[in-house]
Amino acid sequence: MSDALHHECGIALVRLLKPLDFYLEKYGTAMYGLNKLSLLMEKQHNRGQDGAGVACIKLDMQPGEKYMSRYRSIEKNAIADIFGVINDPIREIQKNNPEKLNDVNYLKKNADFMGELLLGHLRYGTFGGNSFETCHPFLRQNNWMTRNLVVAGNFNLTNVEELFRASDSIRERKRTR
Repeated sequence: MSDALHHECGIALVRLLKPLDFYLEKYGTAMYGLNKLSLLMEKQHNRGQDGAGVACIKLDMQPGEKYMSRYRSIEKNAIADIFGVINDPIREIQKNNPEKLNDVNYLKKNADFMGELLLGHLRYGTFGGNSFETCHPFLRQNNWMTRNLVVAGNFNLTNVEELFRASDSIRERKRTR
């Protein structure tokens, strides 16, 4: 990376290459990925002055089971807020059924952020207001599993007007058919 860092957003990505039970056996916790994401985001804390967000994708889920989760925050301590919310169901499981913390299938079905792909974003606002809607990751959901999108970035769209005009033009052509 040759460019000097200035005031930009922070992005963290954790892609676990093995199933969660591997991490449970090797490290004693199925939360290995979440712990690493938390650490990566905390190390970039200064890049998230205006908010933060986390998204998770669970691989190999059965049709009808929830496989994508997202949580965003614009609280003063957004990272702590996010991981507090993410860890609440896990603390509840630990309190009521501690043996279930060793059951990876149960955790994947009952704890939203227990997945193999985790994306974190820390917002350092350079454009737009400081609102919940401006925090990444953005999520585009569809009924088809392969047509969902989660995106977070460190960018400003500079051709927004052009994109909107193109979108309006496509929409108009579809209507006249």
